[in-house]
Amino acid sequence: MDLRPYYIILSYQAFKKYFQELKEGDLIGIRLPLRKEEIGLIIDLINRKVEAFPPFLSQVLSISKTLQAEVLKNFILPYTFAIRDKTTLISAISELSKLESPFQKFVTKDDRANCGLGVRLWNSLEEIFNIAGTPVLPYPFVLQPFFENIRDIRVVILGKYYIEAYERINPYNFRKNLFMGGKANSYKLNRKEIEFCKKVMKRGKFPYAHLDLIYIGDKGPYISEISLKGGIKGAKITHKEYEEIIKKIHQEFYKKWEKKYSPVEYFTP
Repeated sequence: MDLRPYYIILSYQAFKKYFQELKEGDLIGIRLPLRKEEIGLIIDLINRKVEAFPPFLSQVLSISKTLQAEVLKNFILPYTFAIRDKTTLISAISELSKLESPFQKFVTKDDRANCGLGVRLWNSLEEIFNIAGTPVLPYPFVLQPFFENIRDIRVVILGKYYIEAYERINPYNFRKNLFMGGKANSYKLNRKEIEFCKKVMKRGKFPYAHLDLIYIGDKGPYISEISLKGGIKGAKITHKEYEEIIKKIHQEFYKKWEKKYSPVEYFTP
């Protein structure tokens, strides 16, 4: 009979060291910096009933825009497609070409790029078809129409403790990211927008999140992207305050875990 305490893993080193021993009641309490080819390890952990905080679903969604396009399809911008190979690209092109009012330009997003660095604007679907699968546009990627009249609102929700939003504006670049020269204006969320964000977070199992809300003219809100962590350059909250709240959210979860599984042993860096 295994009488060892339940593990709460708080470092990647400990995760690698004790991976084979992990079982039901053990908790991964960090974001795992897994490479694409290592994501299968999470399937193994779930099969062993090992849990994580933040939950595994939120972790994999945070690092994959194509997965977001599929899992969060009910919230995402219209006509957004996860392109994984030539077959899914042809299918998406066929669907987009059948629209009564076809779009003229399109945007692709590299699966794991951040800060707008993997976002590209294309003049036609034919351009994308000819380049897809090359080093310039490797699979997988997200494909969506280019909407000119959009508003981009970054929302930061830290559990029940903090909510802030600011609109990102960039008249010189279709990328609204502050990294790309955009400016931030404080934005007051209404109840509908807050409820929408929380629905997205619930679907993706996010205890806290950075969300990009999009309005197309008077239609929306839609979700563009969501992540467990992102830049706070345009936010009022300081980096110190941000980290303190995240730490508090984690500590509260660990305490609840200790009530469910006891005794526990923490493995820190």
